[in-house]
Amino acid sequence: MAYDLTPFRGIFPAALTFFTADGELDEQSTGDHWEWLISRGVQGLVVAGTSGEFVALETEERVRLFRLATAVSRGRVPVVMGAGSYSTRLTLRMAEEAQKAGANALIIILPYYQKPIKAGVLHHFKEVRKATHVPIMLYNNPGNSACVDFTPMEIAQLAKDDVIHMVKSTYETVVPVHDLDYLAGDTIAIFYGSFLAALEGLLAGAHGWISGILNVVPSAAVEMYGKIAIENDAKAARQVWHRILPLIHLYVYQLLGSANDLSIYRSILKLWGLNGGFSRPPFLPLSEKQEEKLEELLGQWGWLR
Repeated sequence: MAYDLTPFRGIFPAALTFFTADGELDEQSTGDHWEWLISRGVQGLVVAGTSGEFVALETEERVRLFRLATAVSRGRVPVVMGAGSYSTRLTLRMAEEAQKAGANALIIILPYYQKPIKAGVLHHFKEVRKATHVPIMLYNNPGNSACVDFTPMEIAQLAKDDVIHMVKSTYETVVPVHDLDYLAGDTIAIFYGSFLAALEGLLAGAHGWISGILNVVPSAAVEMYGKIAIENDAKAARQVWHRILPLIHLYVYQLLGSANDLSIYRSILKLWGLNGGFSRPPFLPLSEKQEEKLEELLGQWGWLR
């Protein structure tokens, strides 16, 4: 089945899910944050993904997020809903719920923790495809899933066979992106899926960028995407990227000491006077000392506002 993939272009934050201090799902704060992201010009949202802490969500909570995303977006931007799970059975259930809630597309992660053989993973995606009527984004993330991944040639074949229609390529390298662009760039939507080389990923042919860092740099990322995709100005795009890069270094080089990336994003929002919410343990918030250091660094970099 041919889908119109032109709406799936640009900056799609892997949106945070907000919890209260005692660990309850906070729909109001989550919706407020998603609305803020849309107000900053992002072209789409990915909800209940890795940065949305889908692994910490109960099934009913994930369904609540699906419905919330449709209510918040109101058709202004496409919403890609995270329906993936280790088991094919639960993935099919989540895919059904996401479609009923109004998903514009589904993002399906490779089966995780256990390590099925390639034939099993392929069967998994074919079964999901048979049960869906919206585009499927393959979340090709072997680093987090510990599962065998798909090569660019295999992805091109999956697209040809109408099993998947988009891909989130989550690697440090951009080699899969330019291979995919060459092999299937006119038939699938390609998203660079890490925060380490987004500039290079977009220049290599990615149609968009999905990452958790976009929860705190949405406007700058939209500007960078525009410099590349619309203005064809790589030099100007690199200048924007250099504004974003210090925030990435906070996690990559652990400039605050031991800290989780989601905790950093939440504290950045807090320092801006916004609600950062909480993650569910075992993710812990930054300490008071870490937040003081973060505030100092943001001030040095011009990111305190």
